[in-house]
Amino acid sequence: MSFIEGEIASQPAAWRQAAELAATADVSSTLPESGARVAVVGCGTSLYMSQAFAALRESNGHGETDAFAASEFPSTRSYDHVVAITRSGTTTEVLRLLGNLPKSQRSTVITTSMSLPVGALARQTVALDFADEQSVVQTRFATAALALWRGHLGEDLSAAIADAEAELVRELPEGIVDRRQITYLGTGWTVGLANEAALKVREAAQAWAEAYPAMEFRHGPISIIDDRSAVWIFGTPPDGLVDEVTRAGALVVTSDIDPMAHLIGAQRYAVAVAQSRGLNPDVPRNLTRSIILASA
Repeated sequence: MSFIEGEIASQPAAWRQAAELAATADVSSTLPESGARVAVVGCGTSLYMSQAFAALRESNGHGETDAFAASEFPSTRSYDHVVAITRSGTTTEVLRLLGNLPKSQRSTVITTSMSLPVGALARQTVALDFADEQSVVQTRFATAALALWRGHLGEDLSAAIADAEAELVRELPEGIVDRRQITYLGTGWTVGLANEAALKVREAAQAWAEAYPAMEFRHGPISIIDDRSAVWIFGTPPDGLVDEVTRAGALVVTSDIDPMAHLIGAQRYAVAVAQSRGLNPDVPRNLTRSIILASA
């Protein structure tokens, strides 16, 4: 078994730990309070989790929340709290951003250890040591961070965890591994999940995967699909879209389970495609665990 397969399988347990951690007084006071104006930043997978973080927080009425790639953070804007997500704690763009924040700026980093370099730059640290990974490709840490965030927002994750346990043993949609191209669609906070799912396929399987907000799919991207494609939709599909995609010949994947649990299916699909191509999903081409750039 590859590292990533074991890490995917361990996610329900990691979500339980993250939800329990979110309920502790120390962590609750470390994450943004309701009403604060918040920016969430990350790179790669952490950027897409940031997108989900921001949409969830704002849509649940906790305050204005923006998401940015760490390299694109607008230094001219003012935020009450900046939250950074980084598994490695060494990503250059995140370190630079936190190091350049005003000393008065409240900041929190969600990472995997209290002793990582990023902890010296953020004012507060939440360490998900139980969610660290050996695979270069992120799965468990990203979703554990999202589970922590959802717990902090007051969500009960019991149903999501049950859905995840069921998703781990569910068969992948028949014939999906043989499709040459896949598009992931989401709405609201699941746009971030769609982006993350497509990244998993590109990283692990070197395969053609795209992601869009669901309502944007008709505005051009739908032209790429045919009977060799699959379209995987997180959450409730927009009216009429499934019929349009089906008429084009593409395989449609939908589910009424918790979208975070549905992401597990997308992770498993990425691994299955990688294995069908004879690739090692733990070691993506041209990638390392952390992007560390030369100093300017």
